[in-house]
Amino acid sequence: MSENQPNVLLLGPPGAGKGTQSTNVADEYDIPHVTTGDALRANRDMETEFGTPREFMEAGELVPDPVVNEIVAEAVSESEGYVLDGYPRNEEQAEYLADITALDVVCLLDVDESVVVDRLTGRRVCPECGTNYHVEFNQPEEAGVCDECGSELVQRDDDTEETVKDRLRVYHESTEPVIEYYREAGVLETVDGEGSPEEVWEELRATIDAAV
Repeated sequence: MSENQPNVLLLGPPGAGKGTQSTNVADEYDIPHVTTGDALRANRDMETEFGTPREFMEAGELVPDPVVNEIVAEAVSESEGYVLDGYPRNEEQAEYLADITALDVVCLLDVDESVVVDRLTGRRVCPECGTNYHVEFNQPEEAGVCDECGSELVQRDDDTEETVKDRLRVYHESTEPVIEYYREAGVLETVDGEGSPEEVWEELRATIDAAV
């Protein structure tokens, strides 16, 4: 990679703002935003020794790690620099990633669990155009109605308090060992994820620039 096109990994709990900040990173450094979901959808018919992602996705099953690994390897090998979001999800994937690419910086968006719950349970989405709002931080002009297309806003099924807490439990079980893996490797940088999106981005950009 070049100095201006770093290899960046963003970690953090659901609701930490990884999607928003990954977009900022991708735009700032002119690098692709690689997410597991997007990579799987873009390569759903890619043949691996375990089958294609499509076979698992259409069956409603989790795509096995070896298949996800191959898809991510394909995505990062095609890029001069990248920002990874949503991978690795466990220590085995982190070890695989270390074998295929060199990360310049791993940034953890640190957000307290209570803040995550407030953020996600307050999120409202337009079912027609996909625009996101929040009951506290990003309200539409007319309560409950999308500014863009006038549709009635809804709360996603996975944004209820019970579901959010379950997602956080899974995150703690699977992803926290990944955080420790990078902390022990001495490459983890912590960014305060509780400020405004602009404040978080300012700190994140400074952290990436200092690392590369």
